Amino acid sequence: MRACVPLIVAMLCGLAWAAEENPIEPEPLLELEEETEGAPASSLYLAPSSCQGRCLEAFDKHHPCHCNARCPEFGNCCEDFESLCGHEGFSHSSDAISKEELQSVSEKIYSADTNKARKEDIVLNSQNCILPSETRDQVDRCPEPLFTYVNEKLFSKPTYAAFINLLNNYQRATGRGEHFTAQELAEQDTFLREIMKTAVMKELYGFLHQQNRYSSEQEFVSDLKNMWFGLYSRSKEERDSSGFEHVFSGEVKKGKVTGFHNWIRFYMQEQEGLVDYYSHIYDGPWDSYPDVLAMQFNWDGYYKEVGSAFIGSSPEFEMALYSLCFIARPGKVCQLSLGGHPLAIQTYTWNKSTYGNGKKYIATAYVVSSIH
Repeated sequence: MRACVPLIVAMLCGLAWAAEENPIEPEPLLELEEETEGAPASSLYLAPSSCQGRCLEAFDKHHPCHCNARCPEFGNCCEDFESLCGHEGFSHSSDAISKEELQSVSEKIYSADTNKARKEDIVLNSQNCILPSETRDQVDRCPEPLFTYVNEKLFSKPTYAAFINLLNNYQRATGRGEHFTAQELAEQDTFLREIMKTAVMKELYGFLHQQNRYSSEQEFVSDLKNMWFGLYSRSKEERDSSGFEHVFSGEVKKGKVTGFHNWIRFYMQEQEGLVDYYSHIYDGPWDSYPDVLAMQFNWDGYYKEVGSAFIGSSPEFEMALYSLCFIARPGKVCQLSLGGHPLAIQTYTWNKSTYGNGKKYIATAYVVSSIH
C-alpha cells in the first residue's frame, strides 16, 4: 500500500494558486470538468457595463466595469453598482470580509459543531492512496468499502434526519426537470428550520448580520432557500438542477459524476451497493472528525475522478462553511481555518439565471485544499 504524502488538494484536483489574500483564479481541470458552466462570460449579459444580474460575480478582466465586493476599493465599479448591489452589503469596501475574519469565524463554527461524529462513531478504511496522475485510470484499487462502520444513531439527530429526507427528492441525470411535491418543499423548510436551531448556524448568522449582509434571520433563511434549493437549468431548457442537489446529492452529466461532495450520501449509497470506492489521493491532517478525503469512486456505473468531501461533519457544518464562502467569496477560493489547520473552499456561481435582485444561485462548492 502506498502512503499518502502531504499534498495540496488543490493540486490533486488539477488546481493551482498563490495562497494569498487575492488568489489567482484556478484553472478548470479535473474537479471542475462540469463545475464551471456557471462561470462568468460576457456573452451572458446584454449590458456588461451594468450590474444588472451581476451582483456578487467573480472578477472578469474582460468586463469594462465590475460588480464584486472590492470594486469600490479599486474604483472600477459600474455606475449602477450602488443602487443594484448595495443591498448585498458591498456598497463600501469597508464591508468586505477579510481573510482573518473568515478564519476566525470558521474556527468558531468548527468549535460549535456538537453534532459532528465522534472518533468512535466512524471506522474508515481508506486503503490505497494513488498519485494524481492515476486518477483517470478508473481502476478499483480498494477491495473493501470505504466505511467499515458508522454509528447510525447519528442519523436520528434532527438535522441529519431532515437532511437525509432531502436526498431522494432528485433525479441525478441532468436534462430531466425537477418538480417538487408539496411534501418535498416542506422538507426543504424543515431542514432549514432544524439547522437554524443549531449553534453552528447561529454563529454564521450572527457573523453575517454583524457584517451587514443580512438585516434579519428571516431574510437570511429566505436567501439560503433560494441560493441552495432554487432550480436552474444545467442542460437544455429544463430546470434540472440546484446547488443542493449538485453538491450534496450528486448528478450525472455527459457520462460523468459531478458534484457529490457529501459523506452521508456516500455512506448510504455504499450501503445500498450503488457506490464502489476505488482509491483516494488525499487524507486530511485532522485526527478527529470532521476530516477531509479526496477520492475516486464509481456511482452505479459512472466514475468520479476526484471528489473531495468532509467526513464525519454534521449537515449544518457543511451548509455553514459552504454558505459562508459563497457569500463572502463567490466564485473564488475561500481560505478558512479548522482546528488550527488551514483549509480552502472553492465556490462557483450560476450566472445564467438569477433570483431576487440579480442574486446568483450556487453552482457548486467543495474543499480544494488543506495545506499542512
